[in-house]
Amino acid sequence: MKSLSWNVRGLGSSRAVRRLRHLMKQQNPRMVFLIETKLDKKRMEKVRRSCGLLNGIEVKAEGTRGGLCLGWKEDIVVTLRSYSKWHVDVLVKENGLQEEWQFTGLYGSPYLRDQDVVWNLLKRISQEGNYPWLVAGDFNEFMFSFEKKGGNPRDQKRMEVFRETIEECNLMDIGFSGVWYTWERGNLLETNIRERLDRGLANEKWLNLFPLGNIHHLPYSTSDHCPLLINSDKVSRFSGDRNFYFEVWWTMEDSFE
Repeated sequence: MKSLSWNVRGLGSSRAVRRLRHLMKQQNPRMVFLIETKLDKKRMEKVRRSCGLLNGIEVKAEGTRGGLCLGWKEDIVVTLRSYSKWHVDVLVKENGLQEEWQFTGLYGSPYLRDQDVVWNLLKRISQEGNYPWLVAGDFNEFMFSFEKKGGNPRDQKRMEVFRETIEECNLMDIGFSGVWYTWERGNLLETNIRERLDRGLANEKWLNLFPLGNIHHLPYSTSDHCPLLINSDKVSRFSGDRNFYFEVWWTMEDSFE
C-alpha cells in the first residue's frame, strides 16, 4: 500500500490543488496526510473529494496557520482514535492483511514554546496501544546537526530532546531516498538553507509487519517541503531474521569506524 504525507503550505490556490491532483494521479496512494492546508473544514473537504478521497478527516486552520487533513480511498478501513491541531491518529485495516496498524500524522510546532506539548502528545499516543505503529509528517525538528545545511546551527539541546522522545516512544527512523530536505530561500546574501524536517518513524512491530517498508522523498514545486511517499509491502524478499537497520547515532560514537 502507498501512503502520502505532505506539508503543502496552503491549498488556497488552484495551482496548488492541481499539483496535488497530479501527484495523486501519478502515485495513486490509498491514504494521504496533508499538513498546513490553511483552509477551513468545508473548503478542505471539497479539495479532498476533488482528489478522489471520498473518506477523510479535516482539522481546520487557525486563521492562516495550520490545518490538517487525512483522506483515504474506499478499499481500506480507517478508524479515528484522536486528533488535534498537531496530529491525526488512526487505525488502518488493509484488504488482505489481518492485522490492523496504527498511523499518526504529525505536525511538529515551528515554535519552541509548543514543542514540549507536541513531544508529550507523541509520548502519550505511544502508551495508548500496542499496534504496529507508523508516524509520519513534518516534525519541524531534526535529530542531528548534519541534517541542516546552511544558516545558524541548531541548538543541541533541542535535537537531544527530539532524539530522547523518539527513543522513549520506541520509534526508529525509516530512512529516506530522493531529495530529503526542506528548502528555505532567502536572505540578502541569497543563501539557501536545507533541513530534514519531514520524515517517517516506525516501531519494531511495523517494521516486522512491513519488512520492505520504505520512504521516498518526491520532488516538489508548489511547496518548499518534499512529499513523503511511504511504501509498505506484506511480503519480504528475505526469510528468517528481520532485515538489518542502520542507526545513524552509531556514527556519533568514538569507536565507530
